[in-house]
Amino acid sequence: MRIFSTKKYAIFIAALLLVYGWAQPGNAASEKLVLTGASTIAPLAAEIARRFESQHPGTRIDVQTGGSSRGINDTRNGTAGIGMVSRALKPAEQDLQAHTIALDGVGLILNASNPISGLSRQQVIDIYTGKIINWKTLGGRDAPITAINKAEGRSTLELFLGYLKLKNSDIRPHVIIGDNAQGIKTVAGNPNAIGYVSIGAAEYEARHGTPIKLLPLDGVAATVANVRNGTFPLSRPLNLVTRAAPQGLARDFIAFARSEQVHDLVEAQYFVPVGFR
Repeated sequence: MRIFSTKKYAIFIAALLLVYGWAQPGNAASEKLVLTGASTIAPLAAEIARRFESQHPGTRIDVQTGGSSRGINDTRNGTAGIGMVSRALKPAEQDLQAHTIALDGVGLILNASNPISGLSRQQVIDIYTGKIINWKTLGGRDAPITAINKAEGRSTLELFLGYLKLKNSDIRPHVIIGDNAQGIKTVAGNPNAIGYVSIGAAEYEARHGTPIKLLPLDGVAATVANVRNGTFPLSRPLNLVTRAAPQGLARDFIAFARSEQVHDLVEAQYFVPVGFR
């Protein structure tokens, strides 16, 4: 009878652990945290998540993309514990709290085979509004320009339009893309394309053999170094956002993502760690 009682007790304890999770003091084991939002941040967040999970056994960090607007909306409605937003919060978003984990820039990219080495701001405006339609007009080869624009809801689009002082309705794109990877792939596969993406993402791909190149803006080279020293005109914070002051697992993950423990991961993605401008 005692053996049966012991087995019954063991089963009861196992059931409790299964339902409620086993957590050591200070350990977020058996917990799940969902992050959604900016595709610029997602690869970095995924790397940080893997390292965090390795130090917190049983914890799961689920990273999903969908654009900064999704990150804002999902955080507000509670679908995500943390939103990823690759820009500063707007005045209408001050109900949320932003936690900057890195800095990035947005740069123009061409196919590596394109002989154009630089464009003025006005030339970029003329390309994207359809006034210039052939590279020959700009001193390049006789070929039609393929202008690539970002989809609505992408913070990269908002920053780019702000730089050009244009509305999205002014743009006359040939291709509309979503995330940075899609933009880079499109330009790499089209010798006549022009697009704009995260400088960090573009530098990473270019240094790993993808046939693209970054163009300067306002005469300043589009490099991580110039984002770091504050001279590049189109830079932005990469933020994790929460509805209120983060608690529990969200607090621990954000603190980890902002710590020196992940600066190597930030720099490996060609971003600038916070506090290192």
